[in-house]
Amino acid sequence: MTTERDIIWSALPLPAFILDRDNRIREINPAAEQFVNKSIRSLRGAKVWERVTVDTLLDEAFDRVRNNHSELVINDVEVSAPRRPPVQCNIQIAPLREDEGTILMLISPREIAERLGRAQSSKSAAKSAIGMAEMLAHEIKNPLAGITGAAQLLSMNLSDGDLELTDLIVAESRRIVKLLEQVEQFGNLRPPQCKPVNLHDILDRVRKSATVGFASRLKIVEAYDPSLPPTWADGDQLLQVFLNLLKNAAEAIGRSGEGGTITMRTFYDQSLRRRRDDGSGLPVPLQVEIIDDGPGLPKEIAGDIFDPFVSGRENGTGLGLALVSKIISDHDGLVAVESAPGRTVFRISLPVAPKKNAKTKVEEPKT
Repeated sequence: MTTERDIIWSALPLPAFILDRDNRIREINPAAEQFVNKSIRSLRGAKVWERVTVDTLLDEAFDRVRNNHSELVINDVEVSAPRRPPVQCNIQIAPLREDEGTILMLISPREIAERLGRAQSSKSAAKSAIGMAEMLAHEIKNPLAGITGAAQLLSMNLSDGDLELTDLIVAESRRIVKLLEQVEQFGNLRPPQCKPVNLHDILDRVRKSATVGFASRLKIVEAYDPSLPPTWADGDQLLQVFLNLLKNAAEAIGRSGEGGTITMRTFYDQSLRRRRDDGSGLPVPLQVEIIDDGPGLPKEIAGDIFDPFVSGRENGTGLGLALVSKIISDHDGLVAVESAPGRTVFRISLPVAPKKNAKTKVEEPKT
């Protein structure tokens, strides 16, 4: 029979471990299973430090908690698990008074709080960049048209040697115009026209497009949770988001000079909520991850990758991920990244379609 305690334990959004007096795992909750990517059956009885790695010794802290029968909080430590990059966390340790020597350990990843703050700051940065982008595009395109026209007129009376110079002027002017058109696209994005959307339909279209184009030489793995309900979104804009992320992953793998793998993963995580502008909270439990085994993000830009005009590619505009951030923010979602050499994960968190729209036909994005 399921007790109220069992319900609370299962719903706890933070990874939680119950450890015996020898620091062996007695129980873990579903959030901890997801954190270490292992089930309780495979972990029960194992030494906790064989499954979780912390960048500081906690044996003394565990002894203090057991001896003093008091709680202890350790802030800002790096915690990792097999096949998971280190994450900045706070660790809370508390004794379980009904069982002498048994303690509870909670791991609080800072990425959740940082993701919430980053979503708000990225949205503000995107809005500021939109105004600047529109102004620059308008002011620069007009004189460029005059320069291109003048170069074409000059080319009519020039020798073959001099024609190379005017051709260069025309070619470079057109390249700048193309860049400005991308800037204008960033500024002119319409508000999302939201309907119930099946995420797997969108990801399937993205995969098909990628396999016949920019990712034709890469392996694409699908790891889907088929039980995911529809999200409330603009299908065409989400298609643009996932194409952008998949293309970035393919280009990152390409820079390593080797073939690689991109994994598209979906799952349900009820612990995340997005704070709206009015202060209310909105659950964003639908998770989509684009994972690549490329070299990882450059450390110098990893913290600012969603800001406009920040790019890790030579000749990159730095608008692709800023556009991703803006679209997801307009959908009341969250976007985050974890990156280490050999594994970069972009995660999109989205809300569930309202129940009152459950009978509405699910939108299929245009291709």
